[in-house]
Amino acid sequence: MQNLISLTLTDQDLAELDQTLATLRRLMGPMVALRAEQRRELKKMGPKSVAFCDLTLTVLGNNPQLVPPSLDVADAVADQRALNQLRPRFVLLQQLAEKAKDTEMALGSDVMHACLEGYALLRTFGKAEGLKDARRALSRRFARTTAANEEEADTPAT
Repeated sequence: MQNLISLTLTDQDLAELDQTLATLRRLMGPMVALRAEQRRELKKMGPKSVAFCDLTLTVLGNNPQLVPPSLDVADAVADQRALNQLRPRFVLLQQLAEKAKDTEMALGSDVMHACLEGYALLRTFGKAEGLKDARRALSRRFARTTAANEEEADTPAT
């Protein structure tokens, strides 16, 4: 018997989680969601670029006479400050999101494992228990279908 996780959440736990998620959604409202194309086209700031950007902004800030009006150094400094404030929080959010995905997978796997064992029992012992219709309905999970049958099933009846 597989049991990767046992998890019981109270109504209070769920209410607190929902409130926390609502707070995150509100606080992250001004943040952007980029399209894949935009992500590909953007210049990326990796670990090596951090020192470069720090020094460049410092030098530009100390030498404003070199900076044309079209380059908003103050805005870049503000973006850098926000990035430095948020980066450790983003790491934590990433870890939490990964843990949530793993928990979802583990819970689903536990359920699927138990159901497969139960289905095997029904196939073996359910014949004499008047469970023919239930066994037939459950067996559809394992039925092989052709592409034509799937397409037919997806087409609404007229």
